Amino acid sequence: MTVEEKVVNKLIDKGYHIAFAESCTGGLCCGRLVNVANASKVLDMSFVTYANEAKVDLLGVDADTIERYGVVSEQVASQMCKGVSNKAGCQVGVGITGVAGPSGGTAKKPVGMVCFGFYVDGTVVTKTCQFGDIGRNYVRARSVEFVFNSLNELLEK
Repeated sequence: MTVEEKVVNKLIDKGYHIAFAESCTGGLCCGRLVNVANASKVLDMSFVTYANEAKVDLLGVDADTIERYGVVSEQVASQMCKGVSNKAGCQVGVGITGVAGPSGGTAKKPVGMVCFGFYVDGTVVTKTCQFGDIGRNYVRARSVEFVFNSLNELLEK
């Protein structure tokens, strides 16, 4: 059984729904979930919020948080996961924001840095991964793998 099948089954068992707020992954997480039979039992909507304005307007991310910490930050990922959960009215929200490359990196936030926020039934967990400058689509693919492995663990609790 694939990790995304495990996640869908755990969501069904708990009676939870999930929504994604994706930036650098551009909808890949939602697409991966939809590959699983019965995804419609746990997914009603999802958002690709690539622009900062979309994060603010659709998810309720505070523009001051973006200004203060940068869009690629655990603080923004936290607000993204809570915001998408609130917007979708679901128990699980995932926020993903990062620098997939090949440009856009800085010394403090290099290409391959991705921040994640997971909202699960009232609790937020944030994580940052440094995948390295391995190529845009590899950073995106590794991010999706990280999301589903993390969800699989978080839904065990």
